[in-house]
Amino acid sequence: MKALFINGGPRKKWSTYQMLEKAMEGAKEAGAEVEFINLYDYDFKGCKSCFACKLKNAKTNGLCAIKDDLTPILENALNADVLVMASPVYFYFTTGVLRAFMERLMFPVLSYNPKVNEKTGEVESSLLNKTVPTAMIYTTGAPEEEATHEFKHALEVNKHFLEILYGYNETLYSHFTYQFKNYSKYDLPEGLENLREKQRDEQFPKDLQKAFELGKRLVEKAKEFQQ
Repeated sequence: MKALFINGGPRKKWSTYQMLEKAMEGAKEAGAEVEFINLYDYDFKGCKSCFACKLKNAKTNGLCAIKDDLTPILENALNADVLVMASPVYFYFTTGVLRAFMERLMFPVLSYNPKVNEKTGEVESSLLNKTVPTAMIYTTGAPEEEATHEFKHALEVNKHFLEILYGYNETLYSHFTYQFKNYSKYDLPEGLENLREKQRDEQFPKDLQKAFELGKRLVEKAKEFQQ
């Protein structure tokens, strides 16, 4: 049982990293072999629209044809039993780095020629022959009510495609996260640090526990799907 954890945030040891790390700990407790990747450590770009993955009788087999730092990571993702990606929310969406990764990850397994499952009658657009539990973890600087009103609907696009291509997805948010070590250095509204400290001390530990439970639950789901 292999579980892959992808950090799409640029800052190590901060909120996004910590949430993903806790999810990884949960997966390990459930018995998975885990791998942790920081995307900002690698040199790669997004999809180049070469369509090599859409050629008839393509030899890519669901793997992006571009050869760069991302290639071995994508190979591991293709073979993973659990896949978890995390990102801070920038301008209502993931970081550009995670978005580039997701293009390279997801487009090769998307079929342009969907098939009808003879047993279920459902139209299947994925080239994968298995169900892989996936999750998106988002950290935001916005309060929960603002996130719900402003940008959560945009991020639902990721859930939609992950469910189509991998068969299962969960989403976890951590809101109003602590951003700096010293708030006095930054041009921000007065009193904001106190509010964020309260959130960090009272809510963030609960979010970390949710991440731990998520990682554990996804591995258990993967075991069920493989029976």
